Amino acid sequence: MNYPFWNIPILGSGWVIGIIAIFHVMISQFAVGGGLYLPMAERKAQRMPEGKLRTAWLAELAGYSKFFLILTAVFGTVSGVGIWFAIGLTHPEATSTLIHNFVFGWAMEWVFFLVELATIAVYYSTWGRIDSKLHLTVGWVYTVASFFTLFIINGILTFMLTPGDAWLAVAGSGQEASKFWYAFFNPTYWPSLFLRTCVCCALAGIWALISASRIDGDKQPELKTSLVQWSVKWLVPSFVAMPFLMAWYYMMVPASQRALLQLGIDTINAGTFSIVTRMALVIIVSSATIIGVAYFLAYRNPVEFKLSHAIAVLLLALVATGAGEYSREMLRKPYVIGSWMYSNGVRVPYVNRINQEGYLAHSSWVWNGSSSSYSRGEAIYRGECGSCHTLAGYRPLKSLLAGRDRANIGSFITMLHDYKPDSPYRRFMPPMTGTKQDIDDLADYLNVYVNPPLPGAQKPVQTALK
Repeated sequence: MNYPFWNIPILGSGWVIGIIAIFHVMISQFAVGGGLYLPMAERKAQRMPEGKLRTAWLAELAGYSKFFLILTAVFGTVSGVGIWFAIGLTHPEATSTLIHNFVFGWAMEWVFFLVELATIAVYYSTWGRIDSKLHLTVGWVYTVASFFTLFIINGILTFMLTPGDAWLAVAGSGQEASKFWYAFFNPTYWPSLFLRTCVCCALAGIWALISASRIDGDKQPELKTSLVQWSVKWLVPSFVAMPFLMAWYYMMVPASQRALLQLGIDTINAGTFSIVTRMALVIIVSSATIIGVAYFLAYRNPVEFKLSHAIAVLLLALVATGAGEYSREMLRKPYVIGSWMYSNGVRVPYVNRINQEGYLAHSSWVWNGSSSSYSRGEAIYRGECGSCHTLAGYRPLKSLLAGRDRANIGSFITMLHDYKPDSPYRRFMPPMTGTKQDIDDLADYLNVYVNPPLPGAQKPVQTALK
């Protein structure tokens, strides 16, 4: 169960992860795609006839590699550490499961990451200082190392949606390590890897347009035209392949999660747009706009392509990336690890035990000796609800329960506890676990916020943590 003390008001702890992750994905996937873009661009320049254009290409790429080094090695690394910090506080149980199951995988990823950092530093610092073939070889080493970081991390990310039957069969037995490769190469591994590789290549072209757009088209029209048009071409294969890869990914998603997607699609006919539908529309519209801007403003008029245009394309890519990552998170609901751990950290096989013994019975993070229903309710709220909801911010329980009295709030929580097959909340919310006393304690706590006591009335008293 989550440690009920990291409280992020208004925003919620989940969005702390989300905000860091969206920017990190934009940079880390660029590190992979850009790692392919740079040596391919250098090879293209080396094959050009001797002359001003060849020299200009190599000089531009040398400057671009500095930008690439700073963005990926500094900001990418810092944001990656930020994600570790955030997930460790928001989902300690899920983080612990991933570490114990994939410690060998993460060790391999760190080896490739160190090679990645070393080679990009060497690649940038040796422009014009070593033989051109050797310099290009350094670039290719970086390409391979950066791709393998994606190769490994993709297995861990997809595991959280589809851990696979082989791993689930031994989960909780202490034999999970024996199914490492089954968990790693899980059902959604390959479609996700191809999808992310496509995104990496597209981001390589989009980020390259930022640099190319700054070239003075009046002074260097040939250089700007060739670089801008070549960078735009990096977007084409990705956007052509994306629909087919999405269909493949969809077929590998568990039936329960496909039902969540289908629910989002079906709501269009009724004029109601679910969050899944909205995210899908955001991805489609932003992606189509990127293609339109890249073709009409960049490819057809490269000399007139400005930095403002390139930034607009980059912001659209940020929107599409954010919508995609948000959709991936929503797709896992009500789990944080598919069919094994609910989004609030409760393991699926432990639900009956918690219902019998109580949610706080074995927790070290309870109010010591407290007989206050309000204090116990707060501990239960933070553990069972706080990873997805706030009281008065993102997904606010105060607004969601508005208009309900104490009895009605208790009935609503009881419905979540019973978790019947026909419950509309079952598709995206975990069950409320615990005893009848836990239900009453949580209802008492939430009732104070939904129906605050009148002025002058005695407020509930909080007692200290253990």
